[in-house]
Amino acid sequence: MEEREDGGRRTMEGSIRCSANYVPLSPLSFLERAAVVYADRTSVIYGSTTYTWKQTRDRCLRLASALSALGISRHDVVAVLAANVPAMYELHFAVPMASAVLCTLNTRHDSAMVSVLLKHSEAKIFFVDSHLLEIGQGALKLLSESNINPPTMIIISDFNDSIPIVRGVHMSLNADYETLLQTAPPNFEIKWPNDECDPISINYTSGTTSKPKGVIYSHRGGYLNAIATILSNDITTMPVYLWTVPMFHCNGWCLAWGMAAQGGINICLRNVTAKAIFDMIALHKVTNLGGAPTVLNMIINAPITERKPLPGKVGVMTGAAPPPSQVLSKMEELGFTVTHAYGLTETYGPATVCTWKPEWDALPLEERAKLKARQGLHHIGMEEIDIKDPVTMKSVPADGHTIGEVMFRGNTVMNGYYKDLNATMDAMSGGWYRSGDLGVRQADGYIQIKDRSKDIIISGGENISSIEVESVLFSHPTVLEAAVVARPDDYWGETPCAFVKLKDGVNISAEDIMKFCRARLPHYMAPRTVVFEDLPKTSTGKTQKFILREKAKAMGSIFRKGGSKL
Repeated sequence: MEEREDGGRRTMEGSIRCSANYVPLSPLSFLERAAVVYADRTSVIYGSTTYTWKQTRDRCLRLASALSALGISRHDVVAVLAANVPAMYELHFAVPMASAVLCTLNTRHDSAMVSVLLKHSEAKIFFVDSHLLEIGQGALKLLSESNINPPTMIIISDFNDSIPIVRGVHMSLNADYETLLQTAPPNFEIKWPNDECDPISINYTSGTTSKPKGVIYSHRGGYLNAIATILSNDITTMPVYLWTVPMFHCNGWCLAWGMAAQGGINICLRNVTAKAIFDMIALHKVTNLGGAPTVLNMIINAPITERKPLPGKVGVMTGAAPPPSQVLSKMEELGFTVTHAYGLTETYGPATVCTWKPEWDALPLEERAKLKARQGLHHIGMEEIDIKDPVTMKSVPADGHTIGEVMFRGNTVMNGYYKDLNATMDAMSGGWYRSGDLGVRQADGYIQIKDRSKDIIISGGENISSIEVESVLFSHPTVLEAAVVARPDDYWGETPCAFVKLKDGVNISAEDIMKFCRARLPHYMAPRTVVFEDLPKTSTGKTQKFILREKAKAMGSIFRKGGSKL
């Protein structure tokens, strides 16, 4: 075939794309297929409530129909504040079916923050879990007091709850979720996106480092990241997935859509505890789950009385924060197969995977855990990842030592920040998404995160990775959780300050912890301060280091005996 000029682009004769064959990519197609292929197979289990894939599609269509009847139109925002319950799963399909944009809110936000996000997103409808009604009601009250027209609130009542009476709050006539479905106009026709880059959801960042921003996901990005996450975690056809990752977080790492693609069973779990995890695995023969290292830590430290033997292979995807190698090795000892992924809200959740190589199986357990703790390389949905000098934009050498900023480019990078062009341009400066994470590239090409740019500790001119210090702390037999931040120091500039939560029933001194670290780290890296307390966390398991940094800052510089400072 000969090449020719066509509209300024060189094409091959006979290979011009026919517009009739172009269909915008959308994860809605996963549900359409699942309702046929897996029609009578179980889709959702929540306590004694069970649905099939055919029923799930019908419920989503009814909800989309109800939203349209309530006046929702293309690109309107529909917000939801709910735990991992069936309605939360259904909203992931029903809202975009009505051509609207889903905005899932963090269940740990208070009324003040929820009101800020409702105002910013301009949500027209607000679905609220009955268990979170007080927060939702308080948010709408704050909006009304600010003379802002609040969204219509619809209550998602738990199956054993009565519908609460809410006064002074703008609600629809059919204010209960189930009633809304039952009375919805039938025969709804899905409103597919006009363009695959149209928005499907807005995910507000966790706010661990700055003011939350609304990250816009597209139908295309959701489709590609769901498939990439499935493949990179070896999630086979008809899995049994336990929802330990909040669905509000990056749309459940895009697996809210991905489970439909594989015809899986979604085990909804309102409250995540070690006992509940082991119980659900045993009862439903769970094959896959996910969670931050906090969830893994919860599993490995579960009392013997709460543990149950695994009925088969259980794959666990972990991310959200770099997992300590000690946690990974203990998970493996319990029989779990852990896959380490890495990403950000701006990359639809998982963007890289530490792809395991068979030749590593023969290595000692500790060495395998260290390899698995690396972040690996971009998955098939992401075009490229690199470690670059943020000023020159040159790639750092693959020497495992030179630190640069982790940057991404590809189809599973966000459309941008909602109503924040300046922040979008800053984040995409130089043609790459700048993560703010600092890392190195190893000789085999895999990347390894060293720290957030704000979490690197600079002591006497030396860069200290808080992650490396935390890894040593986690290896201490009495330590349950640990986080390391900078404490100001008049001489060194900064020194490591460790906040530690001990396991139940143990007692150890701060000096013992510091001696343990000094025996395993260069002395300048070892903590000079140890504080025993519970660590503040987001609902996705990330430690809120900005809170700990403020506490360390308030301590001031360490004093030597005699009054001089270190």
